[in-house]
Amino acid sequence: MATRKSGPLDAMVGARICMFRVNRGISQAMFAERIGVTFQQVQKYERGANRVGTSRLAQIASVLGVPVGELFESSQPGSAGLNSPVHLLVKPGALRVLKAYARVASPRVRLCVAKLVESIADRTPGARAPVARLNTVDRDERRRFPSRG
Repeated sequence: MATRKSGPLDAMVGARICMFRVNRGISQAMFAERIGVTFQQVQKYERGANRVGTSRLAQIASVLGVPVGELFESSQPGSAGLNSPVHLLVKPGALRVLKAYARVASPRVRLCVAKLVESIADRTPGARAPVARLNTVDRDERRRFPSRG
C-alpha cells in the first residue's frame, strides 16, 4: 500500500483552518473536542503535517461555520506561497495585532504603528534601533495627516 504524504495543499488547508479557528476565538483543545480528535491532532492538521479526510473536513467546516470551499485558498495569481495573507495571519499573534491595528482610528497613528513594526522586523541582531527616529513622521506625511488641535 502506498503511503500518503501531506503536501502544500494540506498545509494551506491547515492554515485556513487555523485562521478561522483563531478568528472565532476557539482554542485548539475546544476545537479538538468539537471535532472529536485530540488537540495534538488539531496541531498536526493546522501545520499541514497530517492530511484531513473529507468527512473530517466537512465536520471542521461545520464547527467553524463556513462552507467547505472556504477552507481552500483562492487560486488567484500571487496568492500562493509563504507570503500569502493566510500564511501570514496564522503566525502566532498576527491576528491579535491586526485586530488591534484595525481599532486604531487615526490614520497617522496607524502609519506610525506600521513603521514601528517594520523597523523592528528589519532590525539586524545586535544593532541599536534609533529610538528618536520612531517618534518622527516624515514632512510629507505630516501634511497628509494634520494634527487635531
